[in-house]
Amino acid sequence: MRVMRSCKEMGIKTVAIYSEADRTSRHVFFADEAVCIGPAQSSESYLKIDNIIAAAKKFNADAIHPGYGFLSENAEFAKRCEKEGIIFIGAPYKAIQDMGDKITARKLMIAAGVPVVPGTERPLESYEEALETAKNIGFPVMIKASAGGGGKGIRIIREASELKNAYDSAISEAIASFANGTIYMEKLIEHPHHIEFQVLADKHGNVVHLFERECSIQRKHQKVIEETPSPIMTEKVRKEMGEIAVRAAKAVKYEGAGTIEFMVDDKLNYYFLEMNTRLQVEHPITEEVLGIDLVKEQIKVANGEPLRFKQEDLSQRGHAIECRICAEDAENGFTPTPGIIKLMTEPSGIGVRVDSFCYEGYEIPIYYDSMLSKLVVWAANRTYAIERMRRVLYEYKITGTKTNLSYLRKILEVPDFVKGHYTTSFLDDNKQVLEEITLEDETEETHDTEDIAAIAAYFDYLLNEERPAICANDNRPISRWREFGKRTNLRTL
Repeated sequence: MRVMRSCKEMGIKTVAIYSEADRTSRHVFFADEAVCIGPAQSSESYLKIDNIIAAAKKFNADAIHPGYGFLSENAEFAKRCEKEGIIFIGAPYKAIQDMGDKITARKLMIAAGVPVVPGTERPLESYEEALETAKNIGFPVMIKASAGGGGKGIRIIREASELKNAYDSAISEAIASFANGTIYMEKLIEHPHHIEFQVLADKHGNVVHLFERECSIQRKHQKVIEETPSPIMTEKVRKEMGEIAVRAAKAVKYEGAGTIEFMVDDKLNYYFLEMNTRLQVEHPITEEVLGIDLVKEQIKVANGEPLRFKQEDLSQRGHAIECRICAEDAENGFTPTPGIIKLMTEPSGIGVRVDSFCYEGYEIPIYYDSMLSKLVVWAANRTYAIERMRRVLYEYKITGTKTNLSYLRKILEVPDFVKGHYTTSFLDDNKQVLEEITLEDETEETHDTEDIAAIAAYFDYLLNEERPAICANDNRPISRWREFGKRTNLRTL
């Protein structure tokens, strides 16, 4: 939906691909054409390169936009598009390949003078080597999958006794997630900030950065809330990190939209973490503070056009925050909660944006990520942005399945978040605080409540016959619905 909206504004026709599970997804109806590319399992549809290429050829597509999941960082797919004469709206396959391998990326960044976290520059070959390396680096350390992403294949080790189990489990998870068991080791930076810089590069050697995003609110290495500008950033460090991000992109001859991710300690020392060679989930907050449509810029770059602005032309305006709305039960281990959306009210108003594929009656499939939408607000400053996000999280209503809306609302009430004093350990550090926060309307509506409301309203209609009072001595019984409301303290219909 995000990509197609920009294409629509540019007068570009779109073809939606979908699996059998996504037949009723909103993007299928929005596109000019749509084609099914396989069954629900992603390995037989969205990851099936041959099926996607066949669909592109069937509709004579000039280009493919890979989005930000599945094949978006797959070098083989980018190379195949080039071979088939189809424009890949993304990075060159060589850049994807080099930066997709974390060990290769570290070597390239070191050669380019980009500061990296102390660690290995080649794969760990055995547990014994891992132990020796950990002793040399000094505990605590992290074992990471070289082909990793999404928090997979990462283990934190604080003492030698934990290493063997962490080593074995990291390899197993890496093989299961990426079909690649290569791992390496880094020094663990305690309680860091996760700050990333958006970069944009054309095919003519021009590269700019579009400033930073603060992504430290994470659960199990998965981002939950992002904002820009970062509340900890100074102008001096922002300028330095931006220049480093541009240098990193140039080092791999990058093209298109990408992100350089950094770990930043409490003294604002920063270290290269990885590069995402695609559009990020959280890109809307950058768009809001800069007034730039990143998808349109991707398309123009892929079409060979030079960047239409220089670094000195860019500046941040106001403050933006994004919350990821997910179908998951925050009170039950964040278990995914697929199901049918019965009622949905999306927030609106000044400075509010909702990127979503859902609608009332839509059945959330069990096969894919649980994210339903990205809720974004913009305001003149951070204080106003937080106030606006509180309002829209209250206004956002989804029934029929559980969501993390209440959990997100609680995060925005935690004093450390309000002050901007938080790191990647924020959710763990504030677990008790979050449990103790009580929202004014903590009882969420469920479809059971809706059914009861409908039944009660119908009984009220039958009992009162909906006739007006004809005299002051009207003896009609009091509304059963009002009585029900008093007994259950039900506030919302």
